[in-house]
Amino acid sequence: MISSVKLTASSFSSSDSIIRKLPLPKPRFLSLTTAQNGKRSLNHAVSSQKPIYISSIEEFALPTKTQRRGTECKAYEADRSLPLEIDVELPDDQARFEAAQKLKIGIYFATWWALNVVFNIYNKKVLTAFPYPWLTSTLSLATGSFMMLISWATRIAEAPKTDLEFWKTLFPVAVAHTIGHVAATVSMSKVAVSFTHIIKSGEPAFSVLVSRFLLGQMFPVQVYLSLLPIIGGCALAAVTELNFNMTGFMGAMISNLAFVFRNIFSKKGMKGKSVSGMNYYACLSMLSLLILTPFAIAIEGPKMWAVGWEKAISQIGPHFIWWVAAQSVFYHLYNQVSYMSLDQISPLTFSIGNTMKRISVIVASIIIFHTPVQPINAIGAAIAILGTFLYSQAKQ
Repeated sequence: MISSVKLTASSFSSSDSIIRKLPLPKPRFLSLTTAQNGKRSLNHAVSSQKPIYISSIEEFALPTKTQRRGTECKAYEADRSLPLEIDVELPDDQARFEAAQKLKIGIYFATWWALNVVFNIYNKKVLTAFPYPWLTSTLSLATGSFMMLISWATRIAEAPKTDLEFWKTLFPVAVAHTIGHVAATVSMSKVAVSFTHIIKSGEPAFSVLVSRFLLGQMFPVQVYLSLLPIIGGCALAAVTELNFNMTGFMGAMISNLAFVFRNIFSKKGMKGKSVSGMNYYACLSMLSLLILTPFAIAIEGPKMWAVGWEKAISQIGPHFIWWVAAQSVFYHLYNQVSYMSLDQISPLTFSIGNTMKRISVIVASIIIFHTPVQPINAIGAAIAILGTFLYSQAKQ
């Protein structure tokens, strides 16, 4: 049944006489088999027991030389008041999806950088007033582990399904992560935050050297050439650092080497493991906490911690407790976001994002802590960071 037919004014034109002379098409009838087949193919979208009504046909007319025919047809079932919804993917849907993905990645990066900057600021404040990097590192891991246990218990996040084999493969990763975490914290307790991150930007050089001489992996010539500005820039920044400290310098170097082994162990041992980035880092934090705690007690100990804590409270006041809590929480959050972003982006994009993160941390720490920087020192830092960017491009 046709409920309405809308005709344009151009439908009755000089072509009316031609239309009347056109022969009418012979009626065609569908066989029973064809009708039944058509009926079955539409059964998922339209009920075969209900008649279909044509609600409107707009601009139904034969085309002329200057006018194109346009027809809009809407259909609905007898007991429906709205047209049927037919899921048709339009070309614009793909564009919208890609735009949403880019926005999501941008949010990941912005959150990652912001959390990292905040962590480094509070971490440096805590280490200045409370120079016990082993306890500070332990508190960071303990806070993150506690947060994830609560998330699993309250089902905010789904707990991972792990077995003994998973923890065996995770153990060497956790050892390397623990060493890298403690070494970086020791470095920040001795030198400026900006200097630690300038040295840590040389991690790609360690990655290539370890992969080449220990694993036998070959790289293109461009990769080796990209290491020259990294090594040269780090060396120039170290030589011209006003507050240079060998312990701080070696801590950053050891952290680079440890994190390279962490990445190697992680790639080798976690192939085929279906654990999300967030839960993977949570398990890594818990195992690292178990490894680190006895060493922290043996090296620093509760007596030293008690004396240092009382001194920090007397000098800073209750704000010091907030500093400790903030640096612990933000340490876990920024690492968690970085591991979550690995599930969404390519390694190249992640490497570029990591380079930009270091730039934001260096600039923010220099501004907030009023770190004196010589022009030659800034040039060295810029060369090292540029080399890191070139490395990420050449490796692909």
